[in-house]
Amino acid sequence: MSALFSAAARPALLCSLLLLSAGVFAQTYPNKPIRLIVAFPAGGSTDIIARIVGQKLGERLGQQVVIDNRGGAGGTLGTEIAARANPDGYTLTMGTTSTHVIAAGAYANLKYDPLKDFEPITLVATTPYLLVLNPAVKANNLAEFIALAKAQPGKLNYASAGTGTTTQLAMEMLKSAAGIDVVHIPFNGNGPANTATMGGQVQVLFGSMPAVLAQAKAGRLRAIAVGTPKRSPSLPEVPSVAESGYAGFDASLWLGFFAPKGTPAAILKRLETELVAVARASEMKEQFERNGAEALTMPPAEMRKLIKVEIDKYAKIIKSAGIKLE
Repeated sequence: MSALFSAAARPALLCSLLLLSAGVFAQTYPNKPIRLIVAFPAGGSTDIIARIVGQKLGERLGQQVVIDNRGGAGGTLGTEIAARANPDGYTLTMGTTSTHVIAAGAYANLKYDPLKDFEPITLVATTPYLLVLNPAVKANNLAEFIALAKAQPGKLNYASAGTGTTTQLAMEMLKSAAGIDVVHIPFNGNGPANTATMGGQVQVLFGSMPAVLAQAKAGRLRAIAVGTPKRSPSLPEVPSVAESGYAGFDASLWLGFFAPKGTPAAILKRLETELVAVARASEMKEQFERNGAEALTMPPAEMRKLIKVEIDKYAKIIKSAGIKLE
């Protein structure tokens, strides 16, 4: 009998016990509410999608998913909190192109590593950027806006959700493509940026569509161009930047779920299974479209590849725009 517990057998026994423990843990998970950190203020695209998906995820898991808005520093403050959270499956974050791609190139001293500090679970949605104007601006389409900006270099201001966010990068891409000079005014999230644009403190915003779609449809903002190569089903009457004379222009945002590094594999798999089911449900696809988003799932390995490729892509844009944050 003692041979069964010899020194040689102990590693295998320990491994078996750990696997058994992980399996039992996964079977009882979740047994309390899950915190979903959204690294932007309420009312922005990330918050909107997080609340839609979080509610359905909670229904499938039988536990409430509690949204915890931690805005600031272009989404990096909340994302850092998520990276340092206990890796037990009870703290997740909605990561985006801003927090897991652009931040890596924009911040000199980023306090988390988008790849090393997180376990990707799945993407859930993608959304185009929508170029909107304050209704008082005398431009009804992209060509008229660009002509106006060229006639008044440095006189028009554009809002963003924060320095180094995709809302800034989308506008910087357009500035470069069209050769215009529009001044950047950063805000703490999409919600405040939308409010400032509607109020006339700034004239233009290249916002993520879920955050600006309702205001555009209501006429509080004037939509003049979509950032993706093709028109959006949510606003089929609005042309894309690409078809308006700037071939190859593409500005969009992906959103996905991440857990802190070290979260048990069985729990990650459970979350992936449930989130993919949520995102692919016909009801969810319709709800996404109403909010200017499109359902999109992607397994963890593919997410890692995507992040690596896009970090390199956006690093060039960031360098060209002269963005460098501490």
